[in-house]
Amino acid sequence: MLHYTKYQHKTSKEWVTFVHGAGGSSTIWYKQIRDFKKHFNILLLDLRGHGNSKPNIKDAFSEKYTFDSITADIIEVLDHERVKASHFIGISLGTILIRNLAEKYSDRVKSMVMGGAIMKLNLRSQILMRLGVVFKSIVPYIWLYKFFAFVIMPNKNHRESRLLFVREAKKLYQKEFIRWFKLTSEINPLLRFFRAVDIKIPTYYIMGGEDYLFLPTIKKVVDSHIASTLFVIENCGHVVNVEEPMVFNEKVINYLQNIK
Repeated sequence: MLHYTKYQHKTSKEWVTFVHGAGGSSTIWYKQIRDFKKHFNILLLDLRGHGNSKPNIKDAFSEKYTFDSITADIIEVLDHERVKASHFIGISLGTILIRNLAEKYSDRVKSMVMGGAIMKLNLRSQILMRLGVVFKSIVPYIWLYKFFAFVIMPNKNHRESRLLFVREAKKLYQKEFIRWFKLTSEINPLLRFFRAVDIKIPTYYIMGGEDYLFLPTIKKVVDSHIASTLFVIENCGHVVNVEEPMVFNEKVINYLQNIK
């Protein structure tokens, strides 16, 4: 089972589950915990191979990594804690997992908060992925990760987010990075499906105005999906919860408290 941390609220019956992105860990939510645990029960997950969810000697995660199998990992934690349904908050690739979870287990999802959401890989993103496929087994993965992080988060005000993700990525093994990178073969058809299908679960996209790779597509998605709302934080990059935590916390908590 995935490693996770639980914060139980004395009176609230509402659960919020945080899902980090590839190369990160549950530590990226350190600027959210204090504010969110005042209102909700919290689950902080470390995805397989990340944070404290390291494979043991028997290699519990030895099967091929797919979005469905990683989604099932999350459901296993909810089942273990007897959480029937939760609000989900994700960042970057974590938003893809949340959207896939909503597709497979819609009754377990009360709402989705998608920070730095990925709903389409533009030409630049696809070129990056192809470069990664070519070099993933040749060069140290951390070189690739640093390069990707700089392309996605290039500005000076993105530096804290860049350094945080690179620091967490250093805790991965090359083998684990390659397993996750192979997921890219699934991404395009999956995202195409997500863009086309309005799942009608309350969805709050919170994006940085400088998230140049992914924001344009999210604007189009929100225009066509009736249960979706978008809030853009100006002068902010991809990892909105780290760069603008006060705005992120205020907006997201207010959104969750107003869901009927």
